[in-house]
Amino acid sequence: MAEDTQQAAQIAWGRGGTPVSTRFDDPYFSLEDGLAETAHVFLDGNALPARFRPGFHIAELGFGTGLNMLAALRLWRDSGQEGRLRYTSFEAFPMDAPDMRRALAAFPDLAPVAALLLAAWEQGETWIVTPDLLAEIVIGDARATLPRWTGKADAWFLDGFAPAKNPELWEPALMAEVGRHTAAGGTVATYTAAGEVRRALEAAGFAVTRVPGYGRKRHMTTGRMEAS
Repeated sequence: MAEDTQQAAQIAWGRGGTPVSTRFDDPYFSLEDGLAETAHVFLDGNALPARFRPGFHIAELGFGTGLNMLAALRLWRDSGQEGRLRYTSFEAFPMDAPDMRRALAAFPDLAPVAALLLAAWEQGETWIVTPDLLAEIVIGDARATLPRWTGKADAWFLDGFAPAKNPELWEPALMAEVGRHTAAGGTVATYTAAGEVRRALEAAGFAVTRVPGYGRKRHMTTGRMEAS
């Protein structure tokens, strides 16, 4: 079993101020438009906001800058939902607060929701509780932490670094845990269309579909859990 010890993210700054993981040699979000990528891949890919309901629970592999959570929270607010959006994210290499602040400065439209995350992150907090959000960022290797999680998600954002560079976050055993922690009728979306990922999700119980990707990516993957 993998250990869930904490190690900080290692960041360089690429074209246009995009954060790049030096550990995995991969950017944290699209060099074209990270927020548009999140909307296409994770929000549209999970049929949101149409599926939102009270208590809706999103889970994620790869918290990174927090961009996906902030985009989901803004959509929750803009679509007039009641109560709290629940959000659980698993992150092995948490980004330092100054780097997170610098990365999110690229998205001024998200500033009102980003302020909540940044204030908590700068205090070392991994729980964020507001009138419309109940979020937990679980620090450690997801191969160790996800099996111990007791929740089930209505939607999954699989946003680890590319499978070729970060294969541990896409291995079949971990995808099986994603399936085990998905509610009946729950969905999954990811930017990758790699065959090994699609096969692992199918083995985990998802009906998998390859759909058009964002920007220069021809395809991405979505899936639905028919039984759980």
